Amino acid sequence: MGAVENHIELSRYKHDLKKQQRQLFARRLLSNKLMVSGGIIIIFLVLVTILGPLLVSHDPYEMDVSNRLQGPSNEHLLGTDNFGRDILSRIAYGAQVTMGVGFSVAALSSIMGVIIGLYASYYRTLDHILMRVCDGLMSIPAILLAISLMAAFGPMTKNVIIALSIVFTPYVARVIRSAALVIREETYVEAVKAQGASAFRIIWMHIMPNTISPLVVQATFIFAEAIITEAALSFLGVGVPAPDPSWGNILYDGKVVIYNAWWMTVFPGMMIMLSVLGLNLLGDGLRDLIDPHVSKAKK
Repeated sequence: MGAVENHIELSRYKHDLKKQQRQLFARRLLSNKLMVSGGIIIIFLVLVTILGPLLVSHDPYEMDVSNRLQGPSNEHLLGTDNFGRDILSRIAYGAQVTMGVGFSVAALSSIMGVIIGLYASYYRTLDHILMRVCDGLMSIPAILLAISLMAAFGPMTKNVIIALSIVFTPYVARVIRSAALVIREETYVEAVKAQGASAFRIIWMHIMPNTISPLVVQATFIFAEAIITEAALSFLGVGVPAPDPSWGNILYDGKVVIYNAWWMTVFPGMMIMLSVLGLNLLGDGLRDLIDPHVSKAKK
């Protein structure tokens, strides 16, 4: 009976400990004002992306020249563009394009950056080659490199994703390499090596899981950068091709009538600003949550 009672007490203790850890994490999460604010903004944008096209009543491609450049009204809450298309509908549908491009770029650059960073940290010779390539790409301003790649690939949405993934992969690779170099010198990694584990197992089973935290933080910042860069490419006419709606395309259409139709630039510009603000707040909050020393240093 004593052994059974001890087992029950131990189970209760473990349950209480896990409960206390969850409560502590929840308190830390709710006390992180940056992360909460950024999370609220991102949830709002996700809802706009998913539900927006279902709620708007106008076709984003439907042209009505007789109602072109009409200001905000009951019929068109955010006005119409220079082809008579409803701005609200185009912003709602454009959220899927812009946010989809940003998410895809963040995901692809993270995957490629992790592979490059991990193998560069483990193999010295490969490190010199890969990091010099990354240095060369990072030495070119992101927007100029993106424009050059789009000139070579052609203006298509998938080409925008490919081009921006190439642009931002070196930044992820640098972050992952820095984290992996520290982890590689840990005692447990040396012990796994001594046991004869393969390089593949060491890299992907023991080093990679410990780089997820900085990867998630970096991915949020790249998400924001990709949204800005995609908007800039579309604004310059080399991004998402017309007439597909994206926030950058709406800005591109509105630049020639900015003095007569301010709503064509203000509303999509506000959406871009809000998304970038939310992602940066979320990234800063995640960094503070993952590494408490950073938040202490700020104070």
